[in-house]
Amino acid sequence: MENPKKILIVDDDKDFLKALTTVLENNGYGIVTATDGAQALELARTESPDLILLDIMLPGMNGFKVCRFLKFDENYKDIPIIIISAKADEEDKRLGRQMGAELYITKPFEDEELLQAIKQLIQ
Repeated sequence: MENPKKILIVDDDKDFLKALTTVLENNGYGIVTATDGAQALELARTESPDLILLDIMLPGMNGFKVCRFLKFDENYKDIPIIIISAKADEEDKRLGRQMGAELYITKPFEDEELLQAIKQLIQ
């Protein structure tokens, strides 16, 4: 069997991390998690995930900065990033796109919506 696609989930809400990990593992994905921006950058660089699910409001470095650091780095710019945030205003969505995120999904969301988005970005 081929290796499962690896997804890095970055969120400081442990319950959300646990729930999302369960959903994605049940759909055949390998999961790595981080709870702050610095850890997210470190894991993105050491784990080479196929996709990153990134919250904005994180301790230390926020998700916009993490996204920008990765998207402006030749080695990591091709990793698709989906921002998942409770921040739903257009300014945040615009900023997410400016930082290079492929998608911006607002919480709460349907698992199926996220799974479809992931499938579109990593076949």
